[in-house]
Amino acid sequence: MNSFNRWNKILGWITFAIALATYTITMEKTGSLWDCGEFLSCTFKLQVAHPPGAPFYMIVGKIFSLFAFGDPAKLAMMINLL
Repeated sequence: MNSFNRWNKILGWITFAIALATYTITMEKTGSLWDCGEFLSCTFKLQVAHPPGAPFYMIVGKIFSLFAFGDPAKLAMMINLL
């Protein structure tokens, strides 16, 4: 049974790595139409988007926007990584 648990964890991490790489490669690196641009700007300034506003998304998005280190060109990419 110990061997099964080890292989289960290894295959789980490999699956996670493949999914993360696929998402990172295919994510949009800029803002797009519809609500995405609104949520990007509201997240950066911690404002309220249209109701209900998704406050948890805004707070977590603000944390991710800090990883852009003040570069506005990378801001949308970091929030989309969320």
